Amino acid sequence: MDVAWDQLVSGPADAPQTALLLPGGLNTARSYAELMTAPALARTRLVAVTMPGHSGTATPEDFGIGTLARLAGRLAEEQACDVVVGFSMGASVALEMLATGAFTGPAVLLGISLSPGTNPCSSRAVCRLGGVLGPLPSAALLKLMGPASRGMRVPPERRAELLADLRRNDPHVMRGILRGYLDHLGAHGDPAARLCGAGVPVWVVHAEKGDGGLTADERRTLEACPHATVVTIPGTSFFLPNEEPRRIAAIVAAALAAAAPGRR
Repeated sequence: MDVAWDQLVSGPADAPQTALLLPGGLNTARSYAELMTAPALARTRLVAVTMPGHSGTATPEDFGIGTLARLAGRLAEEQACDVVVGFSMGASVALEMLATGAFTGPAVLLGISLSPGTNPCSSRAVCRLGGVLGPLPSAALLKLMGPASRGMRVPPERRAELLADLRRNDPHVMRGILRGYLDHLGAHGDPAARLCGAGVPVWVVHAEKGDGGLTADERRTLEACPHATVVTIPGTSFFLPNEEPRRIAAIVAAALAAAAPGRR
């Protein structure tokens, strides 16, 4: 399966290192704009993408996280990426890239859910009700995104830009996107051990309150994993790349420092 990735690229073309940025579900490449302008990453080539089918882009044949991981792994190879960064659903794609060997470098997983219980109930409700009501629950979720984003710590014009991107999603397509994501969350009995078993440096980052989360068992597993770093950012943030770009940039810089020399 071939896909045309919508891309946003920053940094020097001859930069010594490159990071691939996978956004949250239904978001676009430009949702990483704040992170891409962080001074700590000024000398890094950053390739942000919109995942296929999200925000009105061309739909793939299959919305499975495994399929997206294979496609993203191929893109990471084409772009000679040293590190992969994922937020929320994008973090699930990045995890699958690591677990399947589609990518073997360090990774930063922002706001990730490893199991269904740590994922917002709105996604599950849309999938469940969509079986009866078709695209209506997805359309309702899009309408709720405006009020839900009012606390976002970005300028009003930036919030409007992000909302416009979210509202480009097709309600008919959204259910397939969310179904593929939720099916993946329940597919593995011990996802934290699976992540540790990939054997690569990984940073798992959440706010004290916000998107995603870890169960107590998942946290214990990752804190005991010799190459995993669990980071908790103080306070509330449902939009880590937008609201905490400097902190996230410092973590990405650490991942780049851990990348094997000569990956390019």
